[in-house]
Amino acid sequence: MKKIVPDPPSSEDLYKTVATAFGTCDAGHGPLFAVCGGISAEDALVHASLSLRCARETTYQICISDTDANTGLLWSTFHSIEMAKALVDAVVDGIETEAAARSEKAEG
Repeated sequence: MKKIVPDPPSSEDLYKTVATAFGTCDAGHGPLFAVCGGISAEDALVHASLSLRCARETTYQICISDTDANTGLLWSTFHSIEMAKALVDAVVDGIETEAAARSEKAEG
């Protein structure tokens, strides 16, 4: 009998993040935060989506606000976007790293 549904990929076939620093400032030191390496791409993308949703909501609140005192909301939006970008970058870099490793393995 022929199997209709393929087996799910094993854990070693799933893409993972690579360590990605973010949160630089002009204080003369390195980045303040980092995405950890080895996180599943799916988990990282879920968190990126949540960060972008937060950025959208805070931006919306700024837009409908009657006050000009929204510095905290603006910084919150900036950090949410920066976090989401770092998460997506970590996933993309992890995919590229894995693809390069598979290519080397196939050649060697």
